[in-house]
Amino acid sequence: MSTPESATPEPAGRPRPRLVFDDPLDQQSSDDTDGGWGERPAGGGGAADLARFLDEKPPHHV
Repeated sequence: MSTPESATPEPAGRPRPRLVFDDPLDQQSSDDTDGGWGERPAGGGGAADLARFLDEKPPHHV
C-alpha cells in the first residue's frame, strides 16, 4: 500500500513559514498614503497647470 501524500514529511532544507500574530491594522498600507492615487508633484508652473486642467477636464467640457 502507498502512503498518503499528507503523511510525507517536508524536506529538511526548506524552512517552515513563520506565523506572525501582529495586528495588521497597526501597519500602514499603500492605500493609506497619497502615493499611487494619481497625485502629481507640486509645482511646475503654468504649463503644468494647463496640462493638468486639460487632462482632468470632464468630457462635457470638450
